[in-house]
Amino acid sequence: MQSMHGIAVLGDPVRREIVEVLLDHPEDAGTLAERFPISRPAVSRHLRVLREAGLVRSETVAQRRVYHVEPEPLRAADAWLARYRSFWEDRLDRLATHLATAPTDDESADG
Repeated sequence: MQSMHGIAVLGDPVRREIVEVLLDHPEDAGTLAERFPISRPAVSRHLRVLREAGLVRSETVAQRRVYHVEPEPLRAADAWLARYRSFWEDRLDRLATHLATAPTDDESADG
């Protein structure tokens, strides 16, 4: 499943941050590399992984490679996760209700 591969690729915090930056606006590889405390070749490797996963695409503008987010794989991953989101939201809502109505340690000690 391609959406699962995209989710796995986004497990790396640098790749997630790259995608976050590119969601705001396209950016060239050199400008992206300046944002991170890692080498330019390391940023290029992260961009290659994102490109191979279909999460970003690049275009050549003059002598620069400008990267853009590809929204479709993100939509597919979100659709896959939606099934689990409702599962967890229901359980977290029940936990919040339980915690709001459960006696605190102070109340238990007074009893």
